[in-house]
Amino acid sequence: MEQIKLSHQDTLKRLERFSRFTDSCIGIPFTRFKFGVEALIGILPGIGDLAGLILSSYILFEAQRLGVSKRIKLRIVINMLIDFFGGLIPLVGDIFDAYFKANTRNTRLLKRYLVKQ
Repeated sequence: MEQIKLSHQDTLKRLERFSRFTDSCIGIPFTRFKFGVEALIGILPGIGDLAGLILSSYILFEAQRLGVSKRIKLRIVINMLIDFFGGLIPLVGDIFDAYFKANTRNTRLLKRYLVKQ
């Protein structure tokens, strides 16, 4: 992270904590599998998935604030929509939510972009 501006490091740390909370803060005993709060709220049909989409928009907001390219923001939106529409499928969507981890993907995408800059 030495290559990233100091002002961006704080944002990335916040986004990494956010991603961990939403995607992988709860571990299943005797396995290495973790899921997050977003998978839990996604259990609520429709409303939970919409809430997850709203939560995920935080990363897009930070990407906009950091001035990342339109291409990266589009990839973030695509991941958000895949997660949203995948989560709408009854039962299978809940499992998909736990595996896809859109916020973690988007945070990594943003970090790679900032390192290259």
